[in-house]
Amino acid sequence: MSAFAIQPEALRDLVATALGDQARNVTVKHGEVTVEVAAVHYLDVMRKLRDTPGCQFEQLIDLCGVDYSAYQEIGVEGARFVVVSHLLSVSLNQRVRVRALCADDDFPMMASVCELWSSANWYEREAFDLYGIVFEGHTDLRRILTDYGFIGHPFRKDFPLSGHVEMTYDTEQRRVVYQPVTIEPREITPRIIREENYGGLH
Repeated sequence: MSAFAIQPEALRDLVATALGDQARNVTVKHGEVTVEVAAVHYLDVMRKLRDTPGCQFEQLIDLCGVDYSAYQEIGVEGARFVVVSHLLSVSLNQRVRVRALCADDDFPMMASVCELWSSANWYEREAFDLYGIVFEGHTDLRRILTDYGFIGHPFRKDFPLSGHVEMTYDTEQRRVVYQPVTIEPREITPRIIREENYGGLH
């Protein structure tokens, strides 16, 4: 294992060379390298990052979904759903972040990387469950955190705070049943503390 990690700028240049036109951009921010790719190149890019000499990212340490729908309210354009992966090279002591943009906001889809890293299995299932991102080629893509029959994807920005259905125990049927939510949605207003010297603060 390399005792010292490569400088971020040097890693950025190395990754940019390895990926060529398949990377939309490769940047350094806060000392970390981020690669941005389109969905169509995602699987090939991830394979190159694992196998190319000088990259050798042997481990996928995290993968998650992101919903950028609220960004349109502040004038930011781009894909609504993004898959973000963090890769680690143990042998070269370096890390990289990959942001892959889903092409279709209505039906977000991305290639599965389970064939490259088995650790992606549950991460992709979580992103599917919470964001509705479909990972093409995943052999067991089903919900992992929500219940059977759950409606919707709870980490999407347009998912209601109270959900769509609620679970209750029916004493007559002697079993758990699902029914439409009976809670009226309300606007949550944070409590504002106005007392002077609250908590000993001056």
